[in-house]
Amino acid sequence: LAAWAAGRGVRGDGRPAVVVGAGLGADAAFLAGLGFATTAFDVSPSAVAEAGVRLAAAGRDDVTLEVADLLALPERWRGRFDLVVEVFTVQALPRGLREQAVAAVVSLVAPGGTLLVVQGLAPADDDGAGPPWLLTREEMGWFARDGLSVVTSEVLPEGPGWPLQRAELHRPHRSG
Repeated sequence: LAAWAAGRGVRGDGRPAVVVGAGLGADAAFLAGLGFATTAFDVSPSAVAEAGVRLAAAGRDDVTLEVADLLALPERWRGRFDLVVEVFTVQALPRGLREQAVAAVVSLVAPGGTLLVVQGLAPADDDGAGPPWLLTREEMGWFARDGLSVVTSEVLPEGPGWPLQRAELHRPHRSG
């Protein structure tokens, strides 16, 4: 996330961003530091509580933290965010839930918005053992749906024991 943002000179300027599966809040704090009006959610109440403690200790009172289920998102979030960040959440889910999870992530992106996805990339000989259940190239392709198009997609060799695929996607502004 940090390398992507630095390479593009990303600035929030008060625009809305969301971190999917925010865990302890590091990515949310980073986006808020760039000036995004940041919402972060996780299915785990204890993770959200700990993220609140950590963000408060860091002086970050500018992140909205919520407990939410990716597979049952609040309707008010659909199409709302100019930047959606999804790092390692989908790969933590069993294969049978992935397509639904990807559709939910995509639904968060506003017209004119950007989706940044970082996932572990399964090698060709992956046996499907997990977690994590690394994504196949086909599964990474699922993010390019509902009007989102791939801006960049790259394999990063510095993953935690496996290669990472980082993809930036964009939804065009509505016409008319």
